[in-house]
Amino acid sequence: MVARRSRIPATKYPVERFTLDNGLRVVLTPDRSAPVVGVAVLYDVGIRSEPEGRSGFAHLFEHLMFQGSENLEKLAHFRHVQGAGGTFNGSTHLDYTDYYETLPSNALERALFLEADRMRGPRLTGENLRNQVDVVKEEIRV
Repeated sequence: MVARRSRIPATKYPVERFTLDNGLRVVLTPDRSAPVVGVAVLYDVGIRSEPEGRSGFAHLFEHLMFQGSENLEKLAHFRHVQGAGGTFNGSTHLDYTDYYETLPSNALERALFLEADRMRGPRLTGENLRNQVDVVKEEIRV
């Protein structure tokens, strides 16, 4: 019996790729079939980046990125996304860590600000670190 090759269907949406002056790679795929926008930011750091024999750092950092920034207090990211009717999350993988928001399309500027602000100046404090270490430890236990 000969294995049949499956064909991956081509996307029907245009894909635009470019790199900003600061090195940030951007991929745009416009789909105007619904008044919704998705913004995803992937960082090229994940579990593979952790020191040998030590684990949980990438996941801890994922959590810390939700703890406010230079411009926004703790939990403000949650309020701004949910207040616009959106959803969000982040996750840690072997090769990368990602964050995303899905919001009404009129909130695109809000999503881009939130991600840029978090990227530029996360609020990394001793209090946030202690709190999130305990949260991540509990997640690992569960």
